[in-house]
Amino acid sequence: MTFAAPAQACEVALMLAVDVSGSVDPQEYRTQMEGLAAGLLDGSVSAALVGGQSKLALMQWTGTNRQEVVIGWTTIRDDADVLAFSNKVVATPRLWRNYSTAIGEALALSLTYFAQVPECDRHVIDISGDGPSNEGRVPQTVWPALRAAGVTVNALVIEASLPGLTRYFETDVITGPGAFAATANTFDEYPEEIARKLLRELTKSLAVLDP
Repeated sequence: MTFAAPAQACEVALMLAVDVSGSVDPQEYRTQMEGLAAGLLDGSVSAALVGGQSKLALMQWTGTNRQEVVIGWTTIRDDADVLAFSNKVVATPRLWRNYSTAIGEALALSLTYFAQVPECDRHVIDISGDGPSNEGRVPQTVWPALRAAGVTVNALVIEASLPGLTRYFETDVITGPGAFAATANTFDEYPEEIARKLLRELTKSLAVLDP
C-alpha cells in the first residue's frame, strides 16, 4: 500500500498591493509591474516562495472605490508557478489613471481576502506607494481589524516626489508584528528594492516558524 505525501503547509499569504494613482505615470507603472515580476523571479525569492508553499495575490489600488484584486490567490508549489504568476503580473493592464490615493481603502479590501486562505500561517499585505493617503478612510482606522485578524502590513515607499515619505508610512500605514517600511528613492530603484523586501518578508516567515 502506498500513501500520498502530506501536503506542505502554506507559511505566508502575500497580498501584493500596487499603487496606480494619478502620480504614477505610464512608465512608472510599467517599472513597478516589471520590477515586481523580476523580484519574484529572483533566485532567493523564488526559492523562499516555493519552500514556504506561499500564496500570492495582486491588487491594483488608487482612490476610493477603485481597488481590485486582479490576480487571485495563487499557490506557489514550484518554479513554474513562480514564472506563471510573474508573467501574469507583467501582462496585467492598468485599470485606472488620474485618481487619488486611498491607502486605507486598499488595506480594508485586502483584509477581506485573507478569509480565503486561513491555512496560511502568516497573512501579509505588501503595499507600495509614492504618496500619503488623501482620500477615503484613514489607514490607522483599519489597524484594529487588521490586528484582530493577525494581518501584517509592510510597505515599499517610493520617495521620487516626496522625500521623507517613508516616515509617514512608518507612523501611519504599517502595522503588525515585525512590520517594516523599505524605501526606493526613485522608481528606477523599485525593482532592486522590491526583491530585497520580498526576501526579507519570506525569510522572516521561515525563521519565525523554524523550531
